[in-house]
Amino acid sequence: MISACNSTGVMEASYYPLKSDAKPHPGVAKAHRFPVHGIDVSKWQGEIDWFEVKRAGTAFAFIKATEGGDHLDERFRLNWEGARQAGVPRAAYHFVFWCRPAEEQAAWFRQNVPRDADALPPVLDVEWNGHSRTCPKKIDPELARQKIAIMLKAMREHTGKKPIIYTDIPFHAEVLEGHYKDHDFWLRSVAAEPHERYENRNWKFWQFTTTGRVPGIKGPVDRNVYAGPRRDWQRFLAENGVTGRQVASNDAEE
Repeated sequence: MISACNSTGVMEASYYPLKSDAKPHPGVAKAHRFPVHGIDVSKWQGEIDWFEVKRAGTAFAFIKATEGGDHLDERFRLNWEGARQAGVPRAAYHFVFWCRPAEEQAAWFRQNVPRDADALPPVLDVEWNGHSRTCPKKIDPELARQKIAIMLKAMREHTGKKPIIYTDIPFHAEVLEGHYKDHDFWLRSVAAEPHERYENRNWKFWQFTTTGRVPGIKGPVDRNVYAGPRRDWQRFLAENGVTGRQVASNDAEE
């Protein structure tokens, strides 16, 4: 671990000096003190050199797979296999489209995401579709939770692993607060630490910036941290069947 200056000139602990942030925010400076870092990617990152990503100290990757009931990310299969070959533990995520029946979305996920035993638990990405031209409206919170329950159950049955829930601040406050206490959460908070933005919610993963820079990826990329120390991370990997070459490769980055 070395020290590096953040945007305010304060020295921060940095485990991965090859990584950076184009627009660092002082409110999330603590993220750099966590030892286990990862990324999340989709087609927007373009072609990725996964071996360079791994060499920079990337311990995990969340990879966009499906959206709604008929959209497959154009680079999912390339990213899925590329991460596997480089030894980067990876999870597939599904972006929920609230105007589509949950059963159709679950079937689409099952159709397109491999049941790889060495994958991390799948992720259900729940946030409002505010930028959609065809489905911009919010739905009733109880209906949203009903859809979430259907998809969580289907994803668990398909992969054999309890899904992680990804969300942002508004959706959590309006739909998720007080619910799903038995699930691991991946929280977005790019201007403050998660406990400052989320009421009564423990987290397993924290997305702390959308303007990260990581070798092997040409443009900006979301960066994330795992909540615990390396020994807890290795236990999490083992519990989810991620062993052998991937765990050994992660150890080499310490």
